[in-house]
Amino acid sequence: MARPSWGERRPATYVELKAMAHPLRLRILRLCLDQALTNKELADRLDRDPATVLHHVRTLVGTGFLVAEQVRAGARGALEKPYRATGKSWRLSIDDSPVDDQQRDHLAMVDALREEVADAGPERVKILSRLGLLLSDQAAAELAGRLDDLIDELAGRDPDPAGRPYGLFLGLHEH
Repeated sequence: MARPSWGERRPATYVELKAMAHPLRLRILRLCLDQALTNKELADRLDRDPATVLHHVRTLVGTGFLVAEQVRAGARGALEKPYRATGKSWRLSIDDSPVDDQQRDHLAMVDALREEVADAGPERVKILSRLGLLLSDQAAAELAGRLDDLIDELAGRDPDPAGRPYGLFLGLHEH
């Protein structure tokens, strides 16, 4: 199933903005994008206390970013509830949100990226670049449009069942 296109976005509500404004929640969404994971599996992968992770999982479920899948029997027969990301965050826009909310969400994305890169280790980072540019407003708008089109194309691809999960972070900002 193809992931939702960025072209189908609606403004995020305040509650949705608040749910997306925490780096740990963004990491949970990323981990649950390609496979359903239980709270314990998430806590283990994130090296966090299960109670802390459960608080964030409940917030994401309550706002529709995660959905609980069918309860399953674990390795020792105990019942486990796995969660999967719904892709809802791909269908939301924060562009019309108050500046403070946008700033908080942007920084949460940067913080989540920092943690993901640190956890991955240098051998698993395929490319990481930073570039300063001197652009006209028109050139900056053109670049932003081209990058947005690329992200839209990548987000719309069908996942490769034999593929490996990758993360992509892209930002264009004025200094």
